[in-house]
Amino acid sequence: MQEDQPGDRATRVPARDGATPDVAAPGLTGGRGDHQHVAAYSTLKRFLVGRPLATQEADAQRLPKRIALAVFSSDAVSSTAYGTEEILTVLVPVAGVAAIGYLVPISLLLVGVLVVLVLSYRQTIYAYPTGGGSYIVSRENLGTTPSLVAAASLLVDYTLNVAVSAAAGVAAITSAVPSLRGHPVALSIGLVALVMLVNLRGLKESGRLFAVPVYTYVITLSALIVYGLFRSFTGSLHPLPVDRAQLDHFTRNGALVTGVTLYALMKAFSSGAVALSGVEAISNGVPAFRKPESRNASITLAWTGVFLGFPFLGLAVLASRLHPTLSTHETVLSIFGDHVFGRGSPLYIVLQASTAAILCLSANTSFADFPRLSSIVARDGFMPRQLAHRGDRLVFSNGIIALAAAAALLLWAFGGTVAALVPLFAVGLFTAFTLSQVGMVRHHLRRRERGWRSGIAINAVGATATSVVLVVVLVSKFTSGAWVPAVVIPGIVMAFKAVDRHYRSVEEALALRPGDTVPVVHNTVVVPVGNLNRGVLRALGYAKALHPDRLVALSVGLEDQRFDELRTRWAELCSDIDLEVVESPYREFTKPILEFLDTLDRQGSNDVVTVVIPEFVVHRWWQQALHNQSALILKGRLLFRPNTVVISVPSQLD
Repeated sequence: MQEDQPGDRATRVPARDGATPDVAAPGLTGGRGDHQHVAAYSTLKRFLVGRPLATQEADAQRLPKRIALAVFSSDAVSSTAYGTEEILTVLVPVAGVAAIGYLVPISLLLVGVLVVLVLSYRQTIYAYPTGGGSYIVSRENLGTTPSLVAAASLLVDYTLNVAVSAAAGVAAITSAVPSLRGHPVALSIGLVALVMLVNLRGLKESGRLFAVPVYTYVITLSALIVYGLFRSFTGSLHPLPVDRAQLDHFTRNGALVTGVTLYALMKAFSSGAVALSGVEAISNGVPAFRKPESRNASITLAWTGVFLGFPFLGLAVLASRLHPTLSTHETVLSIFGDHVFGRGSPLYIVLQASTAAILCLSANTSFADFPRLSSIVARDGFMPRQLAHRGDRLVFSNGIIALAAAAALLLWAFGGTVAALVPLFAVGLFTAFTLSQVGMVRHHLRRRERGWRSGIAINAVGATATSVVLVVVLVSKFTSGAWVPAVVIPGIVMAFKAVDRHYRSVEEALALRPGDTVPVVHNTVVVPVGNLNRGVLRALGYAKALHPDRLVALSVGLEDQRFDELRTRWAELCSDIDLEVVESPYREFTKPILEFLDTLDRQGSNDVVTVVIPEFVVHRWWQQALHNQSALILKGRLLFRPNTVVISVPSQLD
């Protein structure tokens, strides 16, 4: 239907009073965009994302080990940039300069847990080569609810990882470029958007792009540790003097220094435990590796353990030798680089640049795993099905966008600070770890394959270690923010089950029952009509082609309407079609139409009402803005009406 409705009506059915205006003007205009706008969008998308990849190209997108390590291990490797600092952030206020003495023992404990996790997840990789990690292990061995807890825990962990990585990356950048301080949220969200865009281009392409900064960071950090320890032990590098101003800031001039308690050690250990984030990532993405997938994935996981464990412990030893003072405006890694390499040296610049890069890019692990895990959970019916499908570049684009949006919301809510986000981190992480290890114990007991006894021993130790860490995290960080994931994860599990109930109810409602046959439908077709024009005639012709039991044209009478012309032209061109008129004293358009359809239903002469909507389509976006969107509004109102079919008959205007 078009925009003007002059003319009288042959039959008048008054609408009920009390209607409120729905649209500013009568008539139905097209709800479609113009071709040029669509073409411009397509061109921009191709420029940003790249050409679409055919399904047959999926094998060519699989990752070799060197690129897979950059994709799936950047999260774990990047933890070395802030893990040591997070431990000191907890201990310095209560221990002062003595906090340095606890770094090595805590780091050794964490490296021990890392070794157990690497050995455990290598078994998971071979046992479940289709990917899915903790979720699949829990689903196959522990049941639906534990598997959903594992999935929710991992999804929360991946989202937090993106937020923490972006915030830590901004902290590293502002340490080297102080002029950028003061805008942490905007910078962090900008980094998330950049990593999202690169990942939308495809897993292999993002891996190639991110491999250089990952390996640059590993090499430069290793050089810092080895060269710094060499100089320290040979006497050419002395401990740093204590920065009293910074120390007093953290200890409130010594007022907080009460000595290290077991609770403080537990809290410091749980802060350092976030460094283990990302160890499970490879087990989730095994199908992304080149064949043989399990072997290549397990080798990559072993190297991940080396690249995480050696620097983490090495930095703790270096800190015990150099005694850096925790600072509010400079990272510990920057302090190390300044003292070992010299602030203006090329190696210091490379260290800071690669640190900032890997902290930003560590989010890439989540962008690789969150969409993949979401797709598996969605295929099982517990998440929206849109997440199960690959996009143009054979990546799960909807999952990538959803992750970026959730991380951006977290950064905004917590001010883009690492210290505010880290306490939320480890709960989901170690919940998933524990469920995976317990599930693998059940797997070995059920399958009893070769070497199952040693497998049980490894996974039992892993389950014990990770569950102990989980309890420590919950106890020590509960009031600092650990309560948030402890509440959010069960909420997500309930949401998963609600989605599953919805899909099951839809499936049951649509399922065939004994005796079901193709029904005989009595169909009444209603065509909303304004003035008579070629578009309306085209819609009426289409409506006739449906061979309905009854065909009715319906016009809504608004203010200042003249009907003589419409009545005359209707008698000339459409005399074989009934014309009904409903009054709309409150100038409302869609509600009188709905009331007229209700009247037809009460007459009981039809099983289905089909509403055929004439639309005209303009070819410029700015022209579209000149017309009301009454067709779109009417279709939206009719969508939820029972036994109603809506058909649009567009007329493209050249």
